[in-house]
Amino acid sequence: MLINVLESTNQTFVRNFILLGLSNICRLKILFFLLFSLMYMLILSGNLLLILMVRLHYQLQTPMYFFLSNLSFIDICFCSTVVPKMLANTISRNQSISLWGCASQMYFHLALGATECLILAVMAYDRYTAICKPLQYTIIMDRKLCLWLSATCWVISFVDSFILTFLTFQLPYCRSNHISHFFCEMPPLLRLSCSDIWINELAEYISGVLIALGSCLLIFGSYFCIALTVLKNQSTKERQKALSTCASHISVVSIYYGTVMFMHLRPRSSYSSEQDRIVSILYTVIIPLLNPIIYSIRNKDIKGSVKKTFCVRTLKSLNTFFFLNK
Repeated sequence: MLINVLESTNQTFVRNFILLGLSNICRLKILFFLLFSLMYMLILSGNLLLILMVRLHYQLQTPMYFFLSNLSFIDICFCSTVVPKMLANTISRNQSISLWGCASQMYFHLALGATECLILAVMAYDRYTAICKPLQYTIIMDRKLCLWLSATCWVISFVDSFILTFLTFQLPYCRSNHISHFFCEMPPLLRLSCSDIWINELAEYISGVLIALGSCLLIFGSYFCIALTVLKNQSTKERQKALSTCASHISVVSIYYGTVMFMHLRPRSSYSSEQDRIVSILYTVIIPLLNPIIYSIRNKDIKGSVKKTFCVRTLKSLNTFFFLNK
């Protein structure tokens, strides 16, 4: 349905685009293919392991880990909208992508990126409730509220992405069909249009302010209240415990929001193709790779669950081996 609307509204209909990728140098292409293949496998394995740990261990069945598993699932889907196609284009002579493929890639990329912004804000609110209202925490953050918050994040993001994608693909593309990027992202696509794009720019800024900046303000507000509560607490041990539960989240938020707002809220005059590619690699590949590492390294519960799982599996394997060799 969406593609029919796009075809009917686009004055200069482009049947496919050419993704120029990361580099035209053959040796660099091989290096990029090997590097990003390894990173993609690590992203999948790291985030799947984190989701598995949350599902298997009862002590991780809490709101914090529910939202963390949501984040891991988003990261898997987020990089999967970009990396497989990028890898295929790196080793293939045919670097084209259909209009429908380009629209789909942009739609899911924008939707999942926005969902991650909102989930990170919800995670900050969860930490605020746990630290500032510990006695009411289990009552406030019950299963029903967690599911409602998660579903709201997904719905808002996918509706927002539909609007931005539709506005982008109803533009006439008469300059070129060569996208100076490794996937279909809004800024490089808008530069290919020969019509006035002020509506698209306005929609992108409104979306960025409401979702990215709005979520960021909610996070800052939550941590401001947390800081006040922690400072009032005279126990050094309690302060350290409160800060340790927030440190991982603060690290992820700082990296993610910085790159997203740099990409979508800066002036059009400051755009450059090379800069766009570097920033896009950061939040589509590097951050999904770092998220499970950051949360695992700084989280005793997850580290303990991983050790427990592998120890149990190892013991079972050894018992089976000795039993069969008796």
